[in-house]
Parts: sequence; structure tokens; C-alpha cells
Amino acid sequence: MKLIERNRYIETLKAVKDIPDIKVITGIRRSGKSKLMDAFSALVEKDTNANVVRINLNQKKHSSLLDAEKLYDYIEKHHRQNAQNYLFIDEVQLCQGFEQVVNSVHDEEIYDIYLTGSNAFLLSSDLATLFGGRVFEINMFPFSFSEYLTYFPNSDIDKAFDDYYTKGGMSGSYPYRNENDAKKYIQGVYKATVVKDIVQKYSIENEDLLIMIANFLMDNIGNTTSLRNIATKLTSDSYKTNDKTVGAYVNYLCRSFMFYPMQAYDIKGKRYLESNKKYYLADLSFRFSELGTKFADSGHLYENLVALELLRRGYEVYTGRLYSKEIDFVAKKDGKLHYIQVSDDITRPKTFNREITPLLSIKEAYPKSIIARTKHDDMQQDGVAIIDIARWLANDTNFGNIYF
Repeated sequence: MKLIERNRYIETLKAVKDIPDIKVITGIRRSGKSKLMDAFSALVEKDTNANVVRINLNQKKHSSLLDAEKLYDYIEKHHRQNAQNYLFIDEVQLCQGFEQVVNSVHDEEIYDIYLTGSNAFLLSSDLATLFGGRVFEINMFPFSFSEYLTYFPNSDIDKAFDDYYTKGGMSGSYPYRNENDAKKYIQGVYKATVVKDIVQKYSIENEDLLIMIANFLMDNIGNTTSLRNIATKLTSDSYKTNDKTVGAYVNYLCRSFMFYPMQAYDIKGKRYLESNKKYYLADLSFRFSELGTKFADSGHLYENLVALELLRRGYEVYTGRLYSKEIDFVAKKDGKLHYIQVSDDITRPKTFNREITPLLSIKEAYPKSIIARTKHDDMQQDGVAIIDIARWLANDTNFGNIYF
């Protein structure tokens, strides 16, 4: 399989190297966590004073280390005096009692520690409990469009974007020559996430309900979602559920990195709202593999691409409310805001006015952008940047030539 260097994550790891926190790489299954650890550990190993201890508990050669005492003894034995020691453990959850081993090694201050593991055991909300809050989390996403272009170089950026839109960022599917085989791979990752990372973790009896809820969220990307509405939609004469159960299952899906919830932000009142959220999918390939390509609202699916890209670039992301108007995203970084509308096609005046009017209603001086499928370079109207989505995604350093 072809490998590319995922520079954004490598730079993040470089920035926290030797900082005394346990670094945990999290993210949806098959997003590249182990490959990132391989790449970074190889980079660290180039330092002549570095002693790198690399353990993959999924490999037979390390099967004896599934016992906590043996794992600890191995780590202690391979520590080297007068060197900077680094410990990298893949699939750490396979060792029963791993948290005691890791916490002990961390307390002894003898290693700089890096971990990956199954989402069933290393969910974001569990990390503080497992490691006493001494954690720096690196959340990995599937391939971005710019990474896709590195994997599949293409001078025709618009054609490449069309391919990425449906193929998605799960790079494990890329080597398959047959589209149906690639689809089966994506479906396998999806089922493993639902069954192994959620059903087993929480001892869920109604797996069918969980899948129905996941499919509902995939079918309603970009729509404000009410837990009560989901429960009502899924309840029939022969099937009953309620908003409490739905809320728990939605929470599990988000904790396993399958969906990312976006809270609403009141632009006028400068406050966060506890009202209904929007949910964006970790990768559109799951949506297309489970629901197909028919009846897809491309505008809302473009929103999904933008939401995930903003998260990749380190923004806090909210959906905006201004009186009765909606702003697709309020992106916050370093105390600054950026207001964003997303559309598939703004060539018709009516559609363009619908997108730009809410932005012009915001009287603040923060940047405002419309990200759409324009197929041309950045332009500006009335202080609002008009940016092509393919070119914005490909240029992953900024908001185009107009802002930042």
C-alpha cells in the first residue's frame, strides 16, 4: 500500500515531543493511527541519543506482553541510562491492566510515552479516567483532500474533487481496483466501529436500533437534529424507542468518532445554545457505502467536508444563529471568529442572495466567507470572500488569498 507522510500530525507530535504528558493518538478505525506512530517513531529514532522502544501488541512477536507484569518488565528492561527514552505502544488495550503499567512508567518519568488503541478503550472521554488527566490527545481524521491529492496526483483539481467526494478519505480502500470491493472495505470498517467499538463496549442489546440511528444521522447531515424527532421517526407499531435511548446511542456514536456534533452559537447574544445540534460524519464514504448516492443533498454533504476540514485545521466549530437566520459555521481559533456559508452552486442569483444575506447581516468585522463549487479562483463581493471548495480544501493552510 502506498504511504504518504501526514505532515499535520507529524508536526503536532513534534511540538509535544518530550513534554511530560502521555500522548494518545485517537480517531476512527483505519484512519492511520498506527502508520502515524510508525512514521513518528522512525523520525525520533534518527536522534543518536534516542532510545526508542516500539511495541505492537497486535503482533505475535509481542504476544507475551499481553500480561501486564511482563509488559512492565519488558519496558523496564529496555530502558537505557544516559539516553532520551521513548515508548510507543500500539493496541495498548490488548494488555489487561495496561493503565496501571502506563501510569507507573509515567510516574517514574523514565519514558516519553505515545499510545494508540481501539476506540472501545481509548475514547476521548475515558482518557482522563484512565491516566489521571495527564494526557495530550491527537485526534486523527481520514485523509483530507490535500492528502488525497498527494496520494493521487492530478492536475485537474475539479475532477480530483469529484472523485474524493464519493471515494472519501479512508485510504485503506484506495488499493482496491474494483469499486464494489472498495465499498465492502468501507462497510467493514463501519460495522467494526458499530459492533466492536460500541456494541461490545456498552453491552448494547439492540444493535439494529444503533444502526438505524446512525443511518438516520447520515441521511440528515446538515440538518438540525432533535433526539425526540429521531425517536418519533424510528417508532412504529411494531417498534418502540424514546429520546433517552436515542440520546445515549447518539452519544456512543460521537464518542467512537463516527460523528462530530456541532453546537449552536447565538451570534447576536454571544452565547452557546443548548438547543438541537447538527451531526457531521467522520467521512462521506460511510454515507455513500450505506445509503448509496441517490437523493444526496450535495450542499449538505459539502458542509460535511468543510466541517471536518475546519476541525483538522484546529478550529472550534459551531453552527450559527442570527435571529431567524442560520449561518452554516462559526469557526473559532485564537480568539478570532470566521463566519462561513457553504453551498453547492451559487450561480443563480436567488441562491447567491440566500447565502450572502445572512453574512451581510453580521455587523462585526470578523471575516466572512462563502465556500461553494465555483470552479474558479477566490473573489470578493461586499467584503465577503467567495471561495471554491475544491481549491480551499487543496490549500490546507488558510482561507484562500483574501483572508489569513
